[in-house]
Amino acid sequence: MGDHGDAGDVNSNLLISHSTGDSQLDQAIWQWLTWDKNPKTKEQIENLLRNGRNKELRDRLCRRLTFGTAGLRSAMGAGFCYINDLTVIQSTQGMYKYLEKCFPDFKQRGFVVGYDTRGQVTSSCSSLRLAKLTAAVLLAKGVPVYLFSRYVPTPFVPYAVQQLGAVAGVMITASHNRKEDNGYKVYWENGAQITSPHDKEILKCIDECVEPWDDSWNENLVDTSTLTQDPLQKICASYMEDLKKICYHRKLNTQTNLKFVHTSFHGVGHDYVQLAFKAFGFQPPIPVPEQKDPDPDFSTVKCPNPEEGESVLELSLRLAEKEGARVVVATDPDADRLAVAELQENGRWKVFTGNELAALFGWWMFTCWKENGSQDREVRNVYMLATTVSSKILKAIALKEGFHFEDTLPGFKWIGSRVKDLLENGKEVLFAFEESIGFMCGTSVLDKDGVSAAVVTAEMATFLDTKNQTLAQQLTEIYKTYGYHISKTSYFLCYDPATIKRIFERLRNFGSPNSYPDCCGPYSILHVRDVTTGYDSSQLNKKSVLPVSKNSQMITFTFQNGCVATLRTSGTEPKIKYYAEMCAPPEQSDVAFLEEDLRKLIDALIENFLEPSKNGLVWRSL
Repeated sequence: MGDHGDAGDVNSNLLISHSTGDSQLDQAIWQWLTWDKNPKTKEQIENLLRNGRNKELRDRLCRRLTFGTAGLRSAMGAGFCYINDLTVIQSTQGMYKYLEKCFPDFKQRGFVVGYDTRGQVTSSCSSLRLAKLTAAVLLAKGVPVYLFSRYVPTPFVPYAVQQLGAVAGVMITASHNRKEDNGYKVYWENGAQITSPHDKEILKCIDECVEPWDDSWNENLVDTSTLTQDPLQKICASYMEDLKKICYHRKLNTQTNLKFVHTSFHGVGHDYVQLAFKAFGFQPPIPVPEQKDPDPDFSTVKCPNPEEGESVLELSLRLAEKEGARVVVATDPDADRLAVAELQENGRWKVFTGNELAALFGWWMFTCWKENGSQDREVRNVYMLATTVSSKILKAIALKEGFHFEDTLPGFKWIGSRVKDLLENGKEVLFAFEESIGFMCGTSVLDKDGVSAAVVTAEMATFLDTKNQTLAQQLTEIYKTYGYHISKTSYFLCYDPATIKRIFERLRNFGSPNSYPDCCGPYSILHVRDVTTGYDSSQLNKKSVLPVSKNSQMITFTFQNGCVATLRTSGTEPKIKYYAEMCAPPEQSDVAFLEEDLRKLIDALIENFLEPSKNGLVWRSL
């Protein structure tokens, strides 16, 4: 059973009496029981061992965490592929080893650590505790650590990395995931999430130092070490001051009669959104009392994701009706994403999609740029960005107005890195987004930011109100000017990786080997792009312009009728997502026809390419 140290060790005795008969698994169990000092997670593995639950032990201990589109993310609990004290210590040891190689001045510049308010009593696991252990690993090695003294929005970590000149930072969060999950999100010195090759190199370094170092478990170091600093006040004040750079109508904001309701979804957002509204000259938004304070159980919502729409916004919409507020802004639990709802003249609420909000933000940020000193700057130096599965409305606006539009792979880590490159080359970036309600207004934070997006929404609504217009009416004007972009995004749940692989491999060998479909039901396909393999039929050399992303599945179909549809796996959840958009020229204004055509095409896409009944896919329930 390998080198298990002292034969008299309690863990060895337990293993000897309950050997699984699998030497690899026995070794993993021995490592866990030897290294884990959290009594609750250690007990979880001991109980599984005593009860002969070998399959579950293998699932928990014979796989490791890997970096997805948002860092390391998994359920909290015992096991090497879960988020817990031990895996966070291991991850931070690997981070230390890699950063020490990359930065000779690591011990002068330091490292930023932030956290949200998640927690799980059964594993004695909380974001705060994981943040303290992250800090302890680095403090024990003589690295200065900027550890926030209380929970913060995720955007504060990349912002602090840049402001403080740190080499990197980590945010302990699982954003809008279910309550069982937590995560470890890594930012590089440029203030953007890490991309390849850093993610792969960090994983290699983690594998090289899995055994906890002597002081790695000493979370008291954060209170006793002289290397610990609390950046909260400085960063919060600086962030709110920088926010004013994208405030263009402060006088209107101070005078408006519009009321706003804000829900923070039981997360970190309340205090920070209140401060942001104050920075813009607004009266504070009305908070949803039941959801204002942190609650790791997210007890008033079915799931803590404001993207799910009206069903999870129920409390905020009812409060808005009671208070006479026309606009609701909802930040997700770590306040990096934003949902918006507006009361319409017919008495119904419109919950905007991420793509619709992006059309409004893109129009607004460009309009404000034009009206505020743009004569000194050239429009050809201006950029907006979006992930490739997001709406192409910014591309349509860019073509007409003369600025540049670029798309990136899914995940804000690609946007952040590209924006940094553009800024370093003297370009101006006004706005970037991903369709899953992630928005970057301005460039103070090189990541999505729900706090800034919430207050920019309020200013936009205030300005439009002086013109007797609503957000929804302005959205229609944007589509009339630049062309209707009607999109639909949804997903299926699939918990079997083999099924997911089979679905995508079938599309790559459709009818014959290495052959993609040329139609989907009655709809002819013009081009196919597969960034998993690097294929793109629209390019002369048949190679994708976007970087190859072998670790995730993503195929995009461009149809003869102008629709673009993408099928991809989620980087953070067991989902197959689909994205479809009908892009029409401005002169084609029959919205009902476009919507019906899109609906039929999506039905064909699901039936012919995903085959949910055959593959046992679970339809989105909300």
